[in-house]
Amino acid sequence: MEEEFKHMVRIARKDVDGNKTIINAMTDIKGIGKALSGAICTTMDFDPNQQIGYLSDKEVLRLEEAVKNPKNGKIPEWMFNRRNDYETGETGHLIESDLVMCLRDDLNRMKKTRSYKGRRHEVGLPVRGQRTKSTFRKGSSVGVRRRRRG
Repeated sequence: MEEEFKHMVRIARKDVDGNKTIINAMTDIKGIGKALSGAICTTMDFDPNQQIGYLSDKEVLRLEEAVKNPKNGKIPEWMFNRRNDYETGETGHLIESDLVMCLRDDLNRMKKTRSYKGRRHEVGLPVRGQRTKSTFRKGSSVGVRRRRRG
């Protein structure tokens, strides 16, 4: 029995191309990469190479629930993107606009407390200890300026 093909599938407030495989289509959702997408497919018993447009509405709802709450599945905690939250101390996984807002709040907190990472973010320099002598030169001009004639 052939299911009808959907060209656009809506998962977690995001329209996904129905021609893509399940594992690749879920990576279009911000906060979900290939590893987590594969883990969700494995735990939910989906064929990762099947086109997502052929999934029934019930299967799409199951997939969406797994994307929104990966804690309920058998996915290990180390795959989540929000471990030991600063305010609550809990481990969870954020997607789409929740992830963007949380990262923005973290950056603002670091800037406000004047931490090393916050100050590096403010001035646009590398945060994680990379060298700056030969890289990160795209922002401002570095070097000798020629004297103007006239």
